[in-house]
Amino acid sequence: MFNKILVVCIGNICRSPIGEEILKQAFPNKQVTSSGLGALVDKGADENSVQVSAAHDYDLSSHKARQITSEMIAENDLILVMEKGHIDAITKLAPAARGKTMLYGHWLNKEIPDPYKKSYEAFEHVYDLIDKSAKEWIKRL
Repeated sequence: MFNKILVVCIGNICRSPIGEEILKQAFPNKQVTSSGLGALVDKGADENSVQVSAAHDYDLSSHKARQITSEMIAENDLILVMEKGHIDAITKLAPAARGKTMLYGHWLNKEIPDPYKKSYEAFEHVYDLIDKSAKEWIKRL
């Protein structure tokens, strides 16, 4: 049913690369990608995201940030965002996407805060939220 999943944050360098990689490993037969609402296009994942992910055996070294497009929105079956405001931003780009756009932290009833330019500890906290949220999606997808 949900064979194409898009994970979205702002810059596509901190949160969504982590969320993408965890789901990609869990679902090798699904297409899982990520993008940003204000992406730092072609930039690699934030060094703290790379390090915290590596500590959990996930490799973000080949990640390149991508800007979300209406085409990406249309071609994906499920769009997982980090904050409630991201749902509104995607709905502005593609009103029909409202029904398939949900919080990554939906099952925990949590938004996942942006750790950009914050401490490594902030990235560890965000990783934990993303990981716990991903485990809930994995049970349900």
